[in-house]
Amino acid sequence: MKIAASLIALAALLASGARVAMAADEFGIANEKVVQFDATVVDIACTLTGNCPAKCGDGKRQLGLMTSDGKLRMPVKGQTLFANAIPDLLPYCGKTVQVDGLLIENPAMTIVHVQNLRENADQKWKPAEAFEAQWTAKYGKAEEWQRADPFVKDVIAADGVYGIKGLTPKTK
Repeated sequence: MKIAASLIALAALLASGARVAMAADEFGIANEKVVQFDATVVDIACTLTGNCPAKCGDGKRQLGLMTSDGKLRMPVKGQTLFANAIPDLLPYCGKTVQVDGLLIENPAMTIVHVQNLRENADQKWKPAEAFEAQWTAKYGKAEEWQRADPFVKDVIAADGVYGIKGLTPKTK
């Protein structure tokens, strides 16, 4: 009887148009915290230096999330492939969005792993997964994008796997 009443209540809630809150997935990273907050998508270089190209640099610059209390949050990852949140944030350049993700506070740097976005509370959450679609359209399907990416390959060829010329992994 209680189960039937609970199901009826859930159905009524969903039918009313109320949205069930999204909650980011935890990864077990030290100092992580599931968060939802409002922030304006900003071009970080523009915010810090006043050098402000149109459209937040068309995706060629690092974007940030400026909270209403003046904190500049660094989004470092999107949801898909655990890579690059910029393709998801760029359409919101200069706009305020609601962010669902992980805040990872470390003494060296605080970062945000963006998992979902929306402009208003009455909208459904949109998963932050644009990077995969853009990368696949440009380079094709790959089991491990980071090993197939031409830019990554060029950097490794020039600077080695550790980013320091001449430093190589020890052989077993």
